Amino acid sequence: MIADHRAAERLQQLLQLAERELAHLLLTDRRLFSEPFTPVRAVQLERDPDLAERVDAFVARFGRLQDTLGDKALPTYLVAHGERIATFIDNLDRAERLGLIRDAQQWMDMRKLRNLMIREYVEDPAVLASALQAAHAFVAELAAVVERLRSAAS
Repeated sequence: MIADHRAAERLQQLLQLAERELAHLLLTDRRLFSEPFTPVRAVQLERDPDLAERVDAFVARFGRLQDTLGDKALPTYLVAHGERIATFIDNLDRAERLGLIRDAQQWMDMRKLRNLMIREYVEDPAVLASALQAAHAFVAELAAVVERLRSAAS
């Protein structure tokens, strides 16, 4: 039941944004992970500007969608449905109990992973490759959350 109609309208706007961001992330994901991202590919980033741009786009789009969902859409959903918003982790715990996300800890792991991909970019190809592969595995969960939020908001 909708408790805050303004928040419900804002949620619809955020979901439209999330759907666009997801479409862009999926496109980049397909292009970047047409083959596994290995440390060898990570070393190639210095010599392959197209690959470097795809990595940058993937990291930015992954982070942007995660932020849109976790920092904006989930709290807005809670407000729209009369829930009290709290800290990021508390909001994630509530979203997990409501079935909007599968695992709150997974979301915390995704946030750490995003920060790792940005910070470790040049320093260690093995860490970057591992982080990118892990983020690639999380893309399906981000897509599922967009769908769950869309269904729950309808």
